Amino acid sequence: MAQGTRQRVIIGVLNGPNLNLLGTREPAIYGTATLADIMTHLEGVAGALGVQLRTAQSNSEGALIDILHEWRGVVDGVVVNAGAYTHTSLALRDAFSATAIPFVEVHLSNIHAREPERRHSMLASASIGMICGLGADGYEFGLRGLVRTLQQRQQPAARG
Repeated sequence: MAQGTRQRVIIGVLNGPNLNLLGTREPAIYGTATLADIMTHLEGVAGALGVQLRTAQSNSEGALIDILHEWRGVVDGVVVNAGAYTHTSLALRDAFSATAIPFVEVHLSNIHAREPERRHSMLASASIGMICGLGADGYEFGLRGLVRTLQQRQQPAARG
């Protein structure tokens, strides 16, 4: 968990390029839910889990990296949909490694069933896990899995 005296878990939700156009952008691939719809639903899930959310979206790779740097020591983990930067950004992967923020990668579509250039994730090897192909529900599953993983890491090891 992030350093300091606070007790509440804070999870960042980071969205990359073109996700601000959800709802109207290729709905056959990405669905009809807007990013605002997804974040509103996620806020409800976060409340039920007893965690706080910080959300951000940018179409700029540098801005996403700056956000991760700002979240260092503030958030306990990140749910990230890096959009197309998933497949191209070693710099974003390095930012996750440099900040040591645990994260779960989420994709609305099944990237492994798409064009060859979309089948590889630059982030996956540094992530806790990846959820893809489950539409907007993937964000909820990613949040729940990340929170559970963070909680398990905080439990003292069983004595044998």
